[in-house]
Amino acid sequence: MTDERLQEVSKFRRALIRPELGASMGTILVFVFFLLIAGNSGMFAPQGIENWSVVSAQFAVLAVGACLLMIAGEFDLSLGSMIGFSGTVIAILAVQWGWPVWAAIITSFAVCIVIGAMNGFLVIRTGLPSFIVTLASLYILRGLTIWLSILTTRQTIIGGVKEAAEGDWLAPLFGGKILTGFFTWMGQNGWIATFAQGQKAGQPVIAGVSMLIVWAIVLVVGGHLVLTRTRFGNWIFAAGGDPVAARYVGVPVNRVKVLMFMFTAFCACVFASCQVMEFGSAAADRGLLKEFEAIICVVIGGALLTGGYGSVIGAALGALIFGVVQQGLFFSGAESSLFRVFLGTILILAVILNTYIRRMITGER
Repeated sequence: MTDERLQEVSKFRRALIRPELGASMGTILVFVFFLLIAGNSGMFAPQGIENWSVVSAQFAVLAVGACLLMIAGEFDLSLGSMIGFSGTVIAILAVQWGWPVWAAIITSFAVCIVIGAMNGFLVIRTGLPSFIVTLASLYILRGLTIWLSILTTRQTIIGGVKEAAEGDWLAPLFGGKILTGFFTWMGQNGWIATFAQGQKAGQPVIAGVSMLIVWAIVLVVGGHLVLTRTRFGNWIFAAGGDPVAARYVGVPVNRVKVLMFMFTAFCACVFASCQVMEFGSAAADRGLLKEFEAIICVVIGGALLTGGYGSVIGAALGALIFGVVQQGLFFSGAESSLFRVFLGTILILAVILNTYIRRMITGER
């Protein structure tokens, strides 16, 4: 007969090694902290919630791709440069060359996914670390983005996208809002505030849910289901955990890794398309340092830097922590540069925690 105390320890151990544990605790602490110091500043009013939700969604869109790639045992440092490159391609094709916006967006996605596949192919064929290959891609794409912008417009910021997107059937999928009627109804019934004067008088302060938030939810839910409910999800874990053993049991490790590089590029292009449609312009310096922020989100979410272990839900919680902290510092009146201090501190703590968890799993000392 099994000792009940051993069963209790086993359940506790299983709970402790959940990738989302640290991120879940961190999310609770962050919310409690800013409720105490910024609760009266409007941070948790409807407009404040919208602000940090959109910022969190930006991190989440990138974190999903970075998470799956890291679980597969690879990194993509070209993620941030891919954002600037993708947005510039959309703007040049739509504004300078007069293409329909839908065609420009689709072309941008196709080009970025091909670049992602090339990154994966180079990593597989050369045997070089993905860190080195994608670091080279980071510089190539950033330089190419600046060169294309100056070549076509003699400047690094290209405007006019919003005007070009008027009436386009695909643009609202990235730059529109949903549930606008519902929010208008809530404003009419006094459930949320409305503008008191000006051209927007009587309209709700929140016009709807940004498509960036919708994309974040779709990618997080989809990524979680693929990772935890499908055979391909098991392949991702196997490819990052022990690729040699995985190949012996028939896992197409190379294909999995290349597909994850392509998916990461897809996520970067989603982010870029939403950003271009929101601002109505593209800039060559967009996406700067976003690759590191995405990786930090994933590490906070419990993923191991060595691959084979992680959680999309944990990465999404890491993104939520980032969004709340970034906006919380603004609402509390703190110096914005402290956000970078927070990033570095939380990264160190997350790596220490994840290392401890890895030793628990493997039995190392």
